[in-house]
This record gives sequence, structure tokens and C-alpha cells, in this order.
Amino acid sequence: MSHTQGELLYEGKAKRIFNVSGESQLIWQEFKDSFTAFNGEKKAEMKGKGQINRAIASLIFQKLKDQKIPSHWVADSGDIHMITQKLEMIDLEVVVRNVLAGSTAKKLGMAEGTALEKPLVEFYYKKDELGDPFISDDQALLLKTVRHDSDLQKLKDRALQVNAVMLKMFDEAGIRLIDFKLEFGYDSAGEILLGDEISPDSCRLWDKQTNEKMDKDRFRRDLGDVLENYQEVLNRLTK
Repeated sequence: MSHTQGELLYEGKAKRIFNVSGESQLIWQEFKDSFTAFNGEKKAEMKGKGQINRAIASLIFQKLKDQKIPSHWVADSGDIHMITQKLEMIDLEVVVRNVLAGSTAKKLGMAEGTALEKPLVEFYYKKDELGDPFISDDQALLLKTVRHDSDLQKLKDRALQVNAVMLKMFDEAGIRLIDFKLEFGYDSAGEILLGDEISPDSCRLWDKQTNEKMDKDRFRRDLGDVLENYQEVLNRLTK
């Protein structure tokens, strides 16, 4: 079934969100060529970035679907668009860590690259004006981020299911999945679905042989060859 792009609803840092004409439960997402870091303080445009991220996100969503893990993905359209289910988004970023890196390694006083005995799942409150702070489970409930207390455990369980699939997927592509961010929402029936995107913007990905960074840290840390590494991730996933 073909879909038609409707009116612009919202423009974020990495995507534009539109209605789908005649479909109240679908939205049309356009992946932008924009890079942002440090809560929007650092910005850049790189032509082709949106197309690469849409392709990677779509691949991952379809792989998760094959493993019975539900997401908002419905269909792709063209090179930079994705049709998804409309969700009431949960104000939590769910972060899964397999290896310590970045500010978390620094905060814990451990070396970047320290592998964890088991994945660590953390919640961050989705508020740009607060800098998306880390919060405890009880704080998440205090803030009424979820409809039911039991939904927090559902988010953790689902995040670990996603992690298991992605670990295997990236390992087979010669890439270490260091950590990543997920976002979830409620569909019209009240079910929790994986939303947003999964891409090198939202994951830390290191080459399995060299530990060379292949993700947004290349932009954050001015390492260069940002798009080239994003493209290499896509190339390896589609071999």
C-alpha cells in the first residue's frame, strides 16, 4: 500500500515528522542530514547522512521484527523516509551498556573499553532543558513517565531483548556494540513499542579488530571521516 506525506507536525534535531494523509495512526518520518551534539551546541550538515541512517535503522527494525520484537516501523519510502506507527512517546531514554565508554566510564572511574560482566540498563529523563539526566526507577515512577509501574520492567526486558539481537547482528559484521539508546512509546492499544531510530547516531560502535570508533563520537570528538564510517557500518550490515 502506498502512503502520501501530509502536513509537517514537528521538526527535531535529526528528523522531520509529518502526518500520513488519510491515516490517523501513522506518521511519516524524514531523516535529515543534520548532526548535533552536546544538546545542540555543536551542529553540522553532511549530505547523505539521512539516507545512511534511514537504511541502517530500517535494517535493524526489520531484523527485530523477524525476532518477534515489535517496533513502530511499518514501511520505507524512497531513500530518506520511513512510515511508522504513531506512538505516545515515553519520556525516558533507555540506555544499554555492554562496555564502559564516554562519560559513564569517567563517572565510575573505570577505563574506557572495560567490558561488563552483564549488560547495564539505565534510564535517562527526556528533558532537553535539564540535559536528559540519569534517574532511578523510583524517580521515573515519581515523574509518572510510564502508565503502569510494571512498565519499567517491561522496558528493561525489551531493551535486553533488543541488545541480544543487535549484539549478534553487529558481531557478525565485525563491529562491537558498546552501548546504545532506545526510546519507546504506547500505541493506540496501549502496547509498548520500540520507537525513534537505531543508528550510529544512537549507538557506540567500534571496529572489532582495531576498536576504531564508527559512530557519532567521530563527530563529537572531531575524529574526522564521520560519514565514511557510517557508510562502512551500513556496508558491513548488508554484506
